[in-house]
Amino acid sequence: MRALQLIGDRQLELVDLPDPAAPAEGEVQVRIKAVGLNHLDVWGFRGMAFAKRKLPLIVGAEASGEIAAVGPGVTNFKPGQKVTMYGAMTCGHCANCRDGRDNLCENVGGVFGFHIDGFARDLMNIPARLVVPVPDNVSLRDAACAPIAFGTTQHMLFDNAKLKNGETVLVHAAGSGIGSVAIKMAKALGCTVITTVGDDAKAEKAKALGADHVINYKTDRFEGVTRKLTQKKGVDVVFEHVGGEGFNASLFCLKRGGRLVTCGSTAGPTVTINLMQLFQQQYKIFGSFGCTIRNIHESLAKMADGMSTIIDSEFALTDFEKGLARLEGRQVFGKVIVNF
Repeated sequence: MRALQLIGDRQLELVDLPDPAAPAEGEVQVRIKAVGLNHLDVWGFRGMAFAKRKLPLIVGAEASGEIAAVGPGVTNFKPGQKVTMYGAMTCGHCANCRDGRDNLCENVGGVFGFHIDGFARDLMNIPARLVVPVPDNVSLRDAACAPIAFGTTQHMLFDNAKLKNGETVLVHAAGSGIGSVAIKMAKALGCTVITTVGDDAKAEKAKALGADHVINYKTDRFEGVTRKLTQKKGVDVVFEHVGGEGFNASLFCLKRGGRLVTCGSTAGPTVTINLMQLFQQQYKIFGSFGCTIRNIHESLAKMADGMSTIIDSEFALTDFEKGLARLEGRQVFGKVIVNF
């Protein structure tokens, strides 16, 4: 089978590996059909792993495919069925796993494609408990975006920020995979959406998604415009995944008692917070990592109801690096998909 391996920092190699053995007890074998690219892939490609890993490493942190075979004891999947997969090797038996809080697993074995071999291969065996069925009317291309782009956003907006109908939300980076999804999810709930972009072409695309107000952060200070748009009251929720110098500006955009939820730090992981501002304004800050398996089911249900994925571009497996380059260069609006 084909597999795309990272053999060194910024060095990918498409290799031929033996097909996996028949799936063991409780496992299924999945034939991968599409991989969704994320900044996590870019970080791994650069060598920015946050835990020990061994090279070569099969890349790919988010994917969809079809069941190729089922192992003994697996009764809820059948060959040919469309599926997507959870993005981390959780233990399945700790208190958090038992409670459905998969992203707080106490014995996690690593993130696929980042710490342990990922999804960019023709075939892989995986525990059936980490596999999620895809509705018949959802394409495998869209399903490849459910575990991270949709699942992460679902977890941030609804499990953590508790976004409600009629609230105002500031969504950073409308052109990103999760940013574009956040706009759609918030608008579907009846929220007012303010969003940021880095150029005017992306502004038009953000408006087409339903954003009520779009701010080009390269020409305007987004915090000033946001305060003006909200008559100096601020927003109920900030959907933050950028970090860096803009983090405190995002706090300034909140109304008293507002909620900021963050899952990323693409502009830098270190920030300084004014504690007096934090407690006087009674802000609530939520750190959010990944999602739960329940969130993937919820995301696929939204897709089945018509919430489509915004696709920036599609590449063949041999052009994986071209997709990474689009992400790294911040050229994208929506998701980059690699097809098998």
